[in-house]
Amino acid sequence: MSEKSSNLLLIVSDEHQSRAMGCAVEWANKLDIKTPNLDRLAARGIRFTNAYTPSPICVPARASFASGQYVHVNRLWDNAMPYSGKPKGWGHALQEKGVTVESIGKLHYRSDEDPAGFDVEHIPMQVAGGVGMVWASIRKEEERVSVPGRMLGDYIGPGHSKYTEYDEAVVSRTIKWLHDRSHMSSDPWCLYVGLVAPHFPLVVPPEFFELYPLDELPEVKQHPAKGYIRHPWVEKQNAMGSSEDKFKNEEERLTAMASYYGLCSWLDYNVGRILKALDEAGFRDNTTIIYTSDHGDNVGARGLWGKSNMYEESAAIPMIMSGPHLAPSICHTPVSWIDVSATIAEHFGTSLSCDTPGSSIKDIASMPYDPERVVFSEYHAAGAVSGAFMVRKGAWKYIHYVGFEPELFNLKDDPEELQNLAHSAEFVLKLEELNAELQSICDPEETDALAHADQAAMIERYGGREAALKLGAPAATPPPEIST
Repeated sequence: MSEKSSNLLLIVSDEHQSRAMGCAVEWANKLDIKTPNLDRLAARGIRFTNAYTPSPICVPARASFASGQYVHVNRLWDNAMPYSGKPKGWGHALQEKGVTVESIGKLHYRSDEDPAGFDVEHIPMQVAGGVGMVWASIRKEEERVSVPGRMLGDYIGPGHSKYTEYDEAVVSRTIKWLHDRSHMSSDPWCLYVGLVAPHFPLVVPPEFFELYPLDELPEVKQHPAKGYIRHPWVEKQNAMGSSEDKFKNEEERLTAMASYYGLCSWLDYNVGRILKALDEAGFRDNTTIIYTSDHGDNVGARGLWGKSNMYEESAAIPMIMSGPHLAPSICHTPVSWIDVSATIAEHFGTSLSCDTPGSSIKDIASMPYDPERVVFSEYHAAGAVSGAFMVRKGAWKYIHYVGFEPELFNLKDDPEELQNLAHSAEFVLKLEELNAELQSICDPEETDALAHADQAAMIERYGGREAALKLGAPAATPPPEIST
């Protein structure tokens, strides 16, 4: 089978911080994250060290991935605006090409009935009620409400949850799919597998929780209790539902960290089961594998949990590509989840139906490091009083907040983002250069106004603010019921 006609297996997790892999060795003094299966996958493939989400929250990120378009192009701004199959994306391109394309697991789209680009969606997890978190679309500071309850879950620690049960069902269905497919046509296929770990609730099977003793966890950086002052935009975003303030005590906070990292190892265990099934079905030599995630998680850094900002813990994502004709390597050129969209279409000799800013990650990795390549992300969702925009170019990251002072980091010299250089006279020209790159993608003020207008119009369609406050899951989206 030729390179263009080989199968493609996409494994997509949820909320997996790019640093939370054993193979991410460039992060000094980090916790030893136990991910042996992802490490082996990276060792025989390409690992992208500077990969980013198009938006650090589930639904708009996944809509961008589906379509290959930026959030402000889709105008699917937040977790109440799920993908419905428009605009058409890589799945539709494969269908038009005649390639078998199916999904198993979490999609976080609108509805099973929508033509989202899959021939079959097996046990899909969609947004709650087909509408998502409408209450979180109320973003004006004087109108919004605090997150009800505790976003991370009522219980934190070892055990089992609806999410771990769902991942088990997704993996079991994937193993069966691969076995069944091995006895069918030899025509190429594309299979998308969506796992929910390590997304909260922070409940993890005990044997994985025990991998991270509480007394061995590292101290988080820039905690407000130690005098760190968060950026005003970040402070306002977090104030809508500060998880840090809702821990019962210090032990529960550490338990939350151990549970998150345990869920990363649980995720890795499930990836290993899928890869083993792929081998046993005889697909290893003619299948390209891409592993990635929709966004990261702060895991206590700066006193923050969840995602929803442009720091590395939240906006950077893991990305690994392995398969025939791919020599093991590490790619440091910045890439985006949108580039994976273009890669999927290109892999099967087709392209997206509309222009995409994405490029094949295989082609990017085959070229020398490109310090001029720009990657972009944006956020207009829960807690954000205004839009936030990120431009990554070479070693530099620029964060533009509408109505607030920007941030500028040199990630080569300062990978932990400890020193904001935006106010230094020495870097005025760099700030202007990166702002010009942002303006070439979108006008942030106009985009922010459009997002607010679209969200306000949606809230009115639902009957106004009081009606909107009652729509959507209060925290993690419930998984579908799985028949046994």
